[in-house]
Amino acid sequence: MDVLIHLFVGLHIIGIASLLGGFLTQMKAMGAGTARFVPAMLHGALTMLVTGVVLVGLNQAQDYSVDNIKIGVKLALLIVILGLVYVKRDDEKVDKGLFGLVGLLTVTNVFIAVLWT
Repeated sequence: MDVLIHLFVGLHIIGIASLLGGFLTQMKAMGAGTARFVPAMLHGALTMLVTGVVLVGLNQAQDYSVDNIKIGVKLALLIVILGLVYVKRDDEKVDKGLFGLVGLLTVTNVFIAVLWT
């Protein structure tokens, strides 16, 4: 079961990389006011959601301790990210503030994952 958990942690990291990488590739465009949510960002957020839910289930099935408040905060941030990216995915350009918010929430989610113990 631990191998399966590690596999899903790897997939979760790939999702984070896709979301954050998509954001970082649009940073120059954000400065010009022409940034847009690329498909990699949507796919990364969805990957994070699915693998995160699976990870919580697998960890609880193994009777590992799961901090439900931490998971709830991370889930809430991810739902906001996913909602924004999904709704604005077809727009030719996204407002700088909205685009920056997605990047900020993504980085916040990463730091919550590694610093909240």
